[in-house]
Formats: sequence, C-alpha cells, structure tokens
Amino acid sequence: MNSWRLAWRNLQRNRGRTAISLAALAVSTTLLIVLHGMVYGLDDLVTRGAVNLGVGEVEVHAKAYGLDQSIYATLPTAEAIAEQAKAQGIDTARRALGGGLLSSGEKSSGVRIWGVDPADERHLGKLPGHLKAGRYLPEANANRIVLGSELARLVGAKVGDRLAVIVQSVDASTSTEMMTVEGILESAGEQIDGVVAIIDRRDFDALFGTAGKVHEIALSSHFRLSEAQVAAIAQSAAGDAAEVQTWRELLPAVANVVNITRSSAGLFSFVFFAAAGLGLLNTMLMAASERIREFGILKALGATPWRILTDVAREAFLLGSVSACAGGAIGFGLVLILQRHGIDLSKFGKLSLSGVDFESVWRARPSLDGVLVPVLGMLLVTVVASLYPAWKASRLQPVKAIAHV
Repeated sequence: MNSWRLAWRNLQRNRGRTAISLAALAVSTTLLIVLHGMVYGLDDLVTRGAVNLGVGEVEVHAKAYGLDQSIYATLPTAEAIAEQAKAQGIDTARRALGGGLLSSGEKSSGVRIWGVDPADERHLGKLPGHLKAGRYLPEANANRIVLGSELARLVGAKVGDRLAVIVQSVDASTSTEMMTVEGILESAGEQIDGVVAIIDRRDFDALFGTAGKVHEIALSSHFRLSEAQVAAIAQSAAGDAAEVQTWRELLPAVANVVNITRSSAGLFSFVFFAAAGLGLLNTMLMAASERIREFGILKALGATPWRILTDVAREAFLLGSVSACAGGAIGFGLVLILQRHGIDLSKFGKLSLSGVDFESVWRARPSLDGVLVPVLGMLLVTVVASLYPAWKASRLQPVKAIAHV
C-alpha cells in the first residue's frame, strides 16, 4: 500500500504535466469508445436495411433457380423449412416469383411479380411499412397490387387505378388480369422500387397457374440468432436440392461495408493507441530524467533494479487507470446520448447502397466490448510505454547517477 501511495505522490510532483497526460489519455479513450459505438451503430444500420426490406437473414431457393430464375424451378421443401423455422421461433415468408408486363393506358413496363402472403411479410420485416401512398395488401380483397414508387411513375399509376398484368403462365399460355393499385412503396431500394409489383399468392397462382408452388422462402429471427445459425436451421430442412444463402451472400457489396467499417475501426484504434503510447513514453522519459539523482540514491541505499522498475511502472499504471476510467465514463455517456438522438443524415439525401435504402438517422450502439477494449487497451499502453523509461532507470550506476547534474 505504501508503494502505491508513494507512486501517487510522485505523480503529483509535477501536477501540470500529470494533468496534461491524464487529459490526453482520457480524451483518447473517450474518442475510441465513441468510435466503437458509432461503428457498431453503422453495422446495425446497414444490417437492418438489408434484412428488414425483404431479404431476411437467410433466403432459400431451388438450386436450379439461380441460373435463369425460371418459374419452373420451385422449392419442394418450402413447407418443411417453414415448419422447422417456426419451431425455432423464426419468422418466414414464402414467395412465388415470376415476370410479366404491367400496362396502364399507353404506358407499360416489364415487371418482377412477387406472390406473397401479406401476414407473413408483415411479420418478416418492415417492407410493408414503406408506403408512400395507400396501404399494403389486404388479406381479404383479391386482385390488388402494390407497386414500387419508380415503377408506379413509369406506368403513370396511382392508388385506386386499374392496371393490366400480362404474363406467360406455366402452361405457356398468355394470362391477363386487371388489378387495382392498393399501395405504392417508397424508399424500398432500387431493386424493389423500379421493378417489383407485389400481389397475393392466391392471385399469383390464378395468374400463373402455379398451384401453390413456392420459389423462395425468406427467414428472419429478428437478430435473435446469427445468420449462420438461421442458415443451418434452414439447411437441415431444405435438403440437397435447395440453396441456402445469407443476406451477406445475397448482398456482398452491403456486407463489405460492414467489414470495411470494422477494419477501419481497428486501424483507428491502433493509431490512437500508438499516439497515446508515444506521448506517454516521452512524458515518462522526461520524468525519469528529472529523477536520476533520486534513483541513484535509492540504488545506493540498496534498492534493487526490480524495485525501481516496478515503482515507475506503478506510477504509469495509476496514471492509466485514472485516465481510462474517466475516459470510459465520459465515452459511455456520449454513446448513450448518440444512441438516443443519433446523427440525422437526411440532409445528404437518400442513403442507398447496392439497391438497398437505409434509415436516415445514424445511432450509436453501446456494447461491453466497445467500452472494455478502449479502457483496457489504454491501460495496457500506459504500462508498456513506461517499461523503457523504467528499465533505463533500473540500469543506472549509483555513483554516476548521484553526480548527475
């Protein structure tokens, strides 16, 4: 205990220098905690944008479907996958997929048609809530259609208009149906806004003659499980004829953003730790040089090199502990504030990547490792930075040190 008291008293010899060192280390710790919180928040923002707008954490297709997205490449194990997922508390959305032509008066456009169960889609993600006008598909009315905003603009359609949907059914005949625009989606991503029309699966079956067949099933645990765990559950029920893909595989450009931000956070952490270590090293060298005669007297009185080395390291540990704890408390408080209020990015326009639109408010996410890594890392840096000055002090010759001016 006396050694720790002596270390604290030694730090108070030059209070100005100690205060500057404490402030610098605390600020570095604070910035690192905020950086980690914002990076984790960006990961959440990107992941939610990808998962909640229809992709889910995992999608399953027939293996042959990925080649040409043929309407004949159906998924025979869709019901088994849905049952297995339900038993694990995972929501699913089964979809029938096909192509066709959408016509309104003199305007027409090619369209990708989703046949969905409206209730399942509402449980799976937030796509049904991205409405510019109208409402999502009702569960009772037939012949209703929901369009992406860009697709609605291309065909000049608005809520309540009647559109002709023209497709080639599975028996190679042409099938046409008049449908009423029930709603128009907005900010659902380029892959949906410009090409997708959503109808009830029963209407899809009547239009294409698919008799309840499914081409795709999306699964989401709402982040309760990792995508790898969800994929394993799906694969166990899907069989060899199915292809199971996580959202990272389906949207590699979006997944790369997550990887790049994490790598960047690691790089910035290294820079902060290195800068803090070099700054403290310089401070400890100055402090040791001012105490050369003192170290010489201690060695002349019988102090061992180990005693001197541990005394200097103890001072650095105290300095690092106080600054890391202060920086940790301030940094965690700032992360909580940024989690609640976030940073509004809407003034920079719509945020979109690889056809996926993201929320406009970037919020921090507090986490245990986001606080412990900067705090413990800064504490370790202070101790390591003190070792060289401590080693130099422990190697002093008593006679030369006492005579040092």
